[in-house]
Amino acid sequence: MPIIYLSPSTQEWNHYVNGGTEEYYMNLLADKMVPYLDASGIRYARNTPDMTAASSIAASNAGNYDLHLALHSNAAGPSQAGQIQGSIAFYYPTSGEGQRAATLIADGLKAIYPHPNLVRTQSTTTLGEVAKVRAPAVLLELAFHDNLEDAAWIKNNLDAVARNLVLSLTEFFSIPFFESEHPHPGVVDVTWGMLNIRSRPSASAPIVAQAPDGAPLTILNGADGWYLVNFNGVTGYVNGDYVTLL
Repeated sequence: MPIIYLSPSTQEWNHYVNGGTEEYYMNLLADKMVPYLDASGIRYARNTPDMTAASSIAASNAGNYDLHLALHSNAAGPSQAGQIQGSIAFYYPTSGEGQRAATLIADGLKAIYPHPNLVRTQSTTTLGEVAKVRAPAVLLELAFHDNLEDAAWIKNNLDAVARNLVLSLTEFFSIPFFESEHPHPGVVDVTWGMLNIRSRPSASAPIVAQAPDGAPLTILNGADGWYLVNFNGVTGYVNGDYVTLL
């Protein structure tokens, strides 16, 4: 199953025009993403508020992640403070996967941001969490927190944004999106040796684990004849024809 490095802002000094900080609200957004990530089978590691951009980059590069997603909100320069709105998904110019992820995220946000024509992608070589990480990366500037309308939109729509972002991630990874987990016990029911557990609901997807006949599984969700399961700490998909619900 895919794994991401989730990197909400650590900028506690970056204040919203209507109160609060970028660090607080981007970490709250990440918190709200977690149930959707868990339900959809996307694993994640995450930075902490006491880290910096540099230590977040180092932690990301120390692992093997399929995507690095940095969550920020924006602010204009002093001469334009409070006057600019919009959302930008940044990616590294030579990263095809980073650009694809940025495009999916931006397209998704257009459905919920009040000014969809102001949502765009942009390549960059100067933002460290795009240019210095090994994984394909997106740094999202989710609206301008020095603009009163944008700041209010962020605060009032964190749940919708969290859902929207994880939906875009499932599109990026070509896996189903699930709103919540529905755990249910089951057992493997095969007439041969092992049941393949795969990274996506497809018979051609890579095998991430195998479970013997009679092995207990926790079924998390199901779609189109496949179950998203947890087996001994490994999450993946199994063909529903070979599982018996308990």
